[in-house]
Amino acid sequence: MFDRNLKYLNDNRIIYRRDPIIDIPTKKYDWGWYYEHGTYECYALFRSKAKITTYKSLKWHLIVLRYLNQEITHLQFDTLVRFISNKKNGCIIFNCPKNTIDKMIEEVNLIDFDSDRPKNKLRKIIFRDNSGLNIKQKQQIIGKLIGKQKKATPEDIYEAMLTINDNKEKITIKKIATILNVSTRTIYRNISNGLVREKIFLNEKI
Repeated sequence: MFDRNLKYLNDNRIIYRRDPIIDIPTKKYDWGWYYEHGTYECYALFRSKAKITTYKSLKWHLIVLRYLNQEITHLQFDTLVRFISNKKNGCIIFNCPKNTIDKMIEEVNLIDFDSDRPKNKLRKIIFRDNSGLNIKQKQQIIGKLIGKQKKATPEDIYEAMLTINDNKEKITIKKIATILNVSTRTIYRNISNGLVREKIFLNEKI
């Protein structure tokens, strides 16, 4: 398995992570931002060690990259796509045929991002990259801001899962429940099939 190589993206100043630019946070902190009703504007590609495993996920990554880098030329985007879709660069786990890549490039270039922004997961808590917080401190913040609600929405569960995964720990229902200060039954009742699949996927990469 090849290690992910982001040097090309960094050297060419390709944006692959961006905090919300329109949505206003409910409250700002030194460590980051809290959105009571959530925001869809937080894009954080390649945040975890998990790699792209499906054509659908690959296309979503390419759409987000095009959206975040609308100033790049078609040739630059073409080069970027072929870099991401090359298994040897460690971003995907499968070989992608040239005709499939060509089709994806064509379809992504036709998207009007003024009216059709990339679909994204809802986030309530966003930590700064240089927040200086350890995993325990992050868990305490999530528990304080989200756990006090005494419920667990899919978005809350996702926040807890990301925090656990960031610490390179296996995600378990019990750990999620502890962070959100709810019962494991509450987690089982509210975790979606999509989150169950993502939980399994993230744990496989630990």
